[in-house]
Amino acid sequence: MRIAIFENIMTPGGHEVEFDRILVEEFRALGHAVEFYVPENFSFQFDYQTPVTRLKGDAVTYTNSRGLKKLFAAAKREINRQRWYSQLADAQKNFDALIIPTSTYRYLRALNHSALKKISVPLIFILHGINPAEAPKFLAAADKLAANKNIKPVVLTFGDSIFGERRDNVYTIYPPTYTARDLLTVRSEELGVRSFDDANATPNSYLLTPNLLKIGFFGQYRREKNLRGLLEVFLRGKYTRRVELQVQGSTMHAEDADDFEQIIRQYSGDERLSFLHKGLIGAEWQRAILNVDALLMPYSAPRYRYHWGGMLFTAIGFGKPVVASDDMNPEVFELYRVGETFPSGDTDALARVLETFINNFDKNFPTYSANLRAAGEDFSPANFARRLERIMEGAYG
Repeated sequence: MRIAIFENIMTPGGHEVEFDRILVEEFRALGHAVEFYVPENFSFQFDYQTPVTRLKGDAVTYTNSRGLKKLFAAAKREINRQRWYSQLADAQKNFDALIIPTSTYRYLRALNHSALKKISVPLIFILHGINPAEAPKFLAAADKLAANKNIKPVVLTFGDSIFGERRDNVYTIYPPTYTARDLLTVRSEELGVRSFDDANATPNSYLLTPNLLKIGFFGQYRREKNLRGLLEVFLRGKYTRRVELQVQGSTMHAEDADDFEQIIRQYSGDERLSFLHKGLIGAEWQRAILNVDALLMPYSAPRYRYHWGGMLFTAIGFGKPVVASDDMNPEVFELYRVGETFPSGDTDALARVLETFINNFDKNFPTYSANLRAAGEDFSPANFARRLERIMEGAYG
């Protein structure tokens, strides 16, 4: 099958780049040919080794866009979206299926005003979650497209409905894990990673540095994440073992960068903490994840209940136990004990859970490890691609 991927969102790196990589590499592994269709000014942050067709109409990025600039960018994207749809409709003879990897209800709504609505091959819209406010708009847009069986909205979620609503033309599937794709051929001893399956393992034998538990806090830094509060919670814990918190942050805005640098200066003298103010992508990002023993993701926001967590699915793919807020994809923790959770926004509870997690890591690690392996298989990129393949073939359900 010739699969076209229409990508129009430019990001500086991160999970969006890796998500496209999953599509490309997993579909190729299934024997399909893959090609990108992108706006004429689109800049790739990774070389997918894939043919590219350029479409007229500039890509719009929301990086550093705020207020009226953000509204203008959204309007410009809506205009360009119709231009892109028209060109994709003309090009449909060149592929057997078309995937739009990061969609919203707006993409479906816009389709009603385009010739692409009558596409003769499967058109997959992937939505990375839907919140309660978006659900009625999404379902209304999907209903208007129900007559064309080639239009297939796919929602990445953990249930079989959208807040109790089901549609024959809407598909729900699990999201995929992120894995160490650039480092799979590197020997584990070169990475400093020990085997979790060693029958002769002794306590601490799975730690990167024996007797030192390394916990990573990674991602984009923003002031509203209250990193200072997290550091104080970590530092006041009573631990029965050596532990180090590694904090990595990338920043998009100058005010966030200045604040992060102030935090680094304030806390850098404590040997229990280390900092890296830098964006990481590709092998560098993967190596950073592999070189910690566990991941901390205490961010709290309602959207985490409806949108799958990129860092959580990184942890699962890399086999790293987690401490996470209980609004981070709670369905995953109901299925698998991949770590511990605490009530969202409760810093006292976070302190207690983090202390227990660290002090009982040796005892609980076999349970975490077994559940991480099971979850990693269930949510594997290969299974994700197979599910999409079956939807394109009309065999899913």
